[in-house]
Amino acid sequence: MTPGRRSSTFTRLLRHGFTAPSAAERLLDGPELAPVRDDPVLLEALGATADPDLALHGLVRLLEAQPGPTAHRELLDTLTAAKPLRDRLLGVLGASAALADHLARHPSDWQALVTYEPRDLHPGVEEFEGGLAAATDPISLRVAYRRCLLSIAARDVCGTTDVAETAAELADLATATLRAALALAGAAAPEDAAACRLAVIAMGKCGGHELNYVSDVDVIFVAEAAEGADEAKALRSATRLASHMMRICSETTVEGSIWPVDANLRPEGRNGPLVRTLSSHAAYYQRWAKTWEFQALLKARPVAGDAALGRAYVDALEPLVWKAAERENFVADVQKMRRRVVENIPVAEVERELKLGPGGLRDVEFAVQLLQLVHGRTDPALRSGTTLDALQELAAGGYVGREDAARLDEAYRFLRSMEHRIQLYRLRRTHLVPEAEADLRRLGRSLGLRTDPVPELLREWKRHTGVVRRLHEKLFYRPLLDAVAQLAPGEARLSAVAARERLVALGYADPAAALRHLEALASGVTRKAAIQRTLLPVLLGWFADSADPDAGLLNFRKVSDALGKTPWYLRLLRDEGAAAENLARVLSAGRLAPDLLMRAPEAVALLGDGDGGGGGLRLRDRAPLEQEILAAVGRAENAEQGVTAARGVRRRELFRTAAADIVSSYGTENSHAEQDQGALVDRVGAAVSDLTAATLAGTLRAVVREGWGDTLPTRFTIIGMGRFGGHELGYGSDADVLFVHEPRDGVDDQEAAAAANKVVSEMRRLLQLSSADPPLLIDADLRPEGKSGPLVRSLKSYEAYYRRWSLVWESQALLRAEPVAGDEDLARRFTGLIDPLRYPEHGLGDEAVREIRRLKARMESERLPRGADPKLHTKLGPGGLSDVEWTVQLLQLRHGWREPGLRTTRTRAALAAAHTAGLLSAEDTEVLDEAWVLATRVRNAVMLVRGRAGDTFPTEPRDLAAVGRYLGFGAGHAGDMLDAYRRTTRRARTVVEELFYAAGT
Repeated sequence: MTPGRRSSTFTRLLRHGFTAPSAAERLLDGPELAPVRDDPVLLEALGATADPDLALHGLVRLLEAQPGPTAHRELLDTLTAAKPLRDRLLGVLGASAALADHLARHPSDWQALVTYEPRDLHPGVEEFEGGLAAATDPISLRVAYRRCLLSIAARDVCGTTDVAETAAELADLATATLRAALALAGAAAPEDAAACRLAVIAMGKCGGHELNYVSDVDVIFVAEAAEGADEAKALRSATRLASHMMRICSETTVEGSIWPVDANLRPEGRNGPLVRTLSSHAAYYQRWAKTWEFQALLKARPVAGDAALGRAYVDALEPLVWKAAERENFVADVQKMRRRVVENIPVAEVERELKLGPGGLRDVEFAVQLLQLVHGRTDPALRSGTTLDALQELAAGGYVGREDAARLDEAYRFLRSMEHRIQLYRLRRTHLVPEAEADLRRLGRSLGLRTDPVPELLREWKRHTGVVRRLHEKLFYRPLLDAVAQLAPGEARLSAVAARERLVALGYADPAAALRHLEALASGVTRKAAIQRTLLPVLLGWFADSADPDAGLLNFRKVSDALGKTPWYLRLLRDEGAAAENLARVLSAGRLAPDLLMRAPEAVALLGDGDGGGGGLRLRDRAPLEQEILAAVGRAENAEQGVTAARGVRRRELFRTAAADIVSSYGTENSHAEQDQGALVDRVGAAVSDLTAATLAGTLRAVVREGWGDTLPTRFTIIGMGRFGGHELGYGSDADVLFVHEPRDGVDDQEAAAAANKVVSEMRRLLQLSSADPPLLIDADLRPEGKSGPLVRSLKSYEAYYRRWSLVWESQALLRAEPVAGDEDLARRFTGLIDPLRYPEHGLGDEAVREIRRLKARMESERLPRGADPKLHTKLGPGGLSDVEWTVQLLQLRHGWREPGLRTTRTRAALAAAHTAGLLSAEDTEVLDEAWVLATRVRNAVMLVRGRAGDTFPTEPRDLAAVGRYLGFGAGHAGDMLDAYRRTTRRARTVVEELFYAAGT
């Protein structure tokens, strides 16, 4: 070739998309292409392929492999004269290195591309069976299969068939191949074939007529004995036939394999028998099958073997499929399975996962199947096993908006086309988008993106996955709004019956009321209604993911009615990513948080992302809380107004704490790591305790200021006791306290006592006044002499009492005494007074230890409520709070004098200190800590869910389920929660019996 001609060819090759023009020139100058090297038509055709370099290389290999000059000339003549063949052959060679290899091994197979003319573009099963008919062994079957695959790929890459038609042809070819493989297996074992009737049921993509180029072909086998044959023998024969058929398709030879045949969708999966009778299948699905197994049966289709038996199988099981939506937790089960699929994707592959990743093909398929199972019960038109056909019918019936369906159809087709072309290249089973530039370029060009293939491909891919992700979230919920909103004329809408069915499937107990709420929220032409229609599809999904969707929707309507005209409210939910989800979680998690919110709906602003004046859901320390409360008290005109302001702050901060707790707990679903649960408990305990202390400090200031101005006649301090002193208050806890005073110089003892008592009386009254804010109950029953003793004592009175009359239980109670409000100097002196009692020098004597044990035993026998299950009582039950706390406190009483770490009011800190001091093993420490944390979380959960305190698990199923969700147990796992609680506390009780009750410890 002359330099000028070489330069011209090089330029033309670049223009036609060749990335290695020098190598292409050498191939064009070779002897194989000599007769046509200057034919511009050939170069144009090569440039139109996905990878011109790959196509040219494959063409040269094919020409080299021709058996003689005549065959070589025939191929070249046909290639230059027949445009359809040229486009098909070069299209395949430019898209599939694997099929190029096949043609190099079987050079006459290129003629298969001439077989199908325009009148005959879409062959069915019978035509493919004809193409496989000559196969007499597994190897020849593989060769015939690839020959048929050539024609499918050619129509695909040339655009003669669309992605749905290609997938259907691949499924038909798979059907023909399964029949041929079963025939080969039967010919190899005629006795087995005569002994049984065997039917092969296609599942998954093959069953749905939407197969990939390379995919496992999912099947289920059903068999019956032939007439006069023994059933057991027939099943053994059928199993041998089925196994042989699977090997024929799956085993790899010099011709490669066809595809794996996967029978793991059968009853009991890989642990169950490969072949069952029809009655055995029916019994399994009636009694044992899980929701996902009915979902899989949507695509069941008889494809090979005994046709009558295959049809009988589908007829027997189809009615069960359309009852699956009536199962408890149906939607939750389907959604959970989808989440599990995503969670199992390796982190490094999530963003490249075309099928299983977020916004991938499986999202479309799951959403469509979910809707089919719900509405297909009453609408047979929805019962297609093909995703796109089912989506079209869902739109036609008004179950999915037409625009949404059209966008989802477009995205699904694009993603399936990507999947097909990725697999076609090497004929390997993969769903990962390649990373190499050359692979992305070939993929983009194969999809018609020629200007700048790689950026265009990545942009389109991300656009379509974004569409799928958004529509997947709203597909199930959007039509519910259309059912109650005014639609444009001619638009299909979800019927009232269908809307109720969908709400029931989502877990709504009162679908009629739910529809009324939706109508009130979404109807109309106001800006408020328009924004609600945008928000509600996603909110409904979050409500449905809770234990009480009805309450979530009702509470949302109440909040929206109260705040709907406030400009910032809907803007907050629409524009701040976390606010809407946080609100949905809070409103459907129980009674306490919504009740707190309804008393002052503007607190919804706390649920947003920003720090905006309220600081979001970040919990506040005591110092700024107390500063805010004292400032509010200072601005008030009288004590009642001041305490009202303090209680308002307390209500808002209780809501903040509860909301943060709920949101965090939903984030730890199915995560029971001790450190996570313990951190949540510590955070709530500290927040509620600090809030209570700040409220008491503000109330004390308000009462003193109104009654005595700046100076009370006696110094006054409040000592937190029990859980309050231990920074372990729960949502339903009273404030256990001691009141201490000391007359100022020159003040009479009686006057001082009267003033102190008046302060306490007024504080208790103001904190319990009926108002929109929850009351704060003050409990002083741990004072000397209990309820029969004076409510307030002077420091000298405490000193005299403790010196002369103190009992061992009082020393134990003082272990958790900590100043919370009032005169700091007096509080320090009180603490100095009680330290020798709670940390006695040289520990407790044996008699004191025995007394503590007797008290504990009596409490267990006398205080447990009648009828309560001891094993589920969080406070007094075995391994519960009392067991752990008394064990820890006994260690503190005995060893606190010499172990400074034990001188703490906090249970978990004392446990850790006991381990550090060598008093507890690491294992015992962990067991006790886990039990205490779990019991505390259960008490918090009960208060959040029921709105009132309780020490036992709720008996009402929805409340019990809500407690389970808070603790990290998904829908339908309340039993697992109770088992986990019993198991945890049982282990703790064993440790308690060894440490607390064992003699000599």
